[in-house]
Amino acid sequence: MDPLLVITNNGAGPSDEEPLERALAVLREQASVEVVGTSNPGELDGALTRAGSRRIVVAGGDGSFHAVVAALYRRNDLAGSVLGLLPLGTGNDFARGTGIPLDVEDAAKVVLEGRVAPMDLIVDEVGEIVVNSVHAGAGAQASRRGARWKTRLHAVGVGKANLGKLGYPIGAALAALEPPYVRVRVEVDGQVVCDFDQPVLMVAVGNGSSVGGGTELTPDADPSDGRVDVMISRAIGPLARFGYVAQLVRGTHGNRDDVIELRGSTVSIRGEEFWCSADGEIYGPERSRTWRVEPAAYSMILPT
Repeated sequence: MDPLLVITNNGAGPSDEEPLERALAVLREQASVEVVGTSNPGELDGALTRAGSRRIVVAGGDGSFHAVVAALYRRNDLAGSVLGLLPLGTGNDFARGTGIPLDVEDAAKVVLEGRVAPMDLIVDEVGEIVVNSVHAGAGAQASRRGARWKTRLHAVGVGKANLGKLGYPIGAALAALEPPYVRVRVEVDGQVVCDFDQPVLMVAVGNGSSVGGGTELTPDADPSDGRVDVMISRAIGPLARFGYVAQLVRGTHGNRDDVIELRGSTVSIRGEEFWCSADGEIYGPERSRTWRVEPAAYSMILPT
């Protein structure tokens, strides 16, 4: 078995320590394992410098995985890297979308026994990357509000069996009360699919299927097919907004007449100011943003 470098987040809570130790015990049965804790970009960069040819295992959630992939991309080391994931976050959406077990011991077995598969990456025009999903409009507002609810509800329950996954749907419902709908032009592979005369509630560009701890925003997205899934909601009226949120929770929003779903390799949004949420990180306001797919940008250990 190839040696492993396990990267952990020093800012993680004490509730992650015990499951991490169980996962490490599984890994150490078959592999040489070094564990490095990082708490800032400088420490992460130093850890990656020492990685050499070892497989890199991220012990953390979507944010931790994003940070490692982004750092490797900036270093031009991503293409030659093989990554594994031990899901210790609240949402673990990228793990869900790739079939990695949410039980960390089972995830550790995948690291040891799984197949190495090529994975796509989303990159914007300024070189920022997206591993799982980026969305603009009400989705970004939902993420901003949902993050607070996710933190609060994470404490309701025991371990992974908690209510944290309800954070995004609650955020989406709150965003629907005062929706930041915008007038923008959306182009997919150079074709206009929504123009300024059709205000949108939100636009989602999905490499992975879910956000916010299991809300399937782009349920058919496959991070290895060389394309992204695009979802545009034009649910502007009050009843339409609440209907959209209700169906979003059930994963049936794609059946609505005011929802557009399609696939492509390049997506552009431009027009009125809008905010974005990329892998849970909020940024903006923006007037224009373009994302493109880099197929097979890195390799990841997935279930067989």
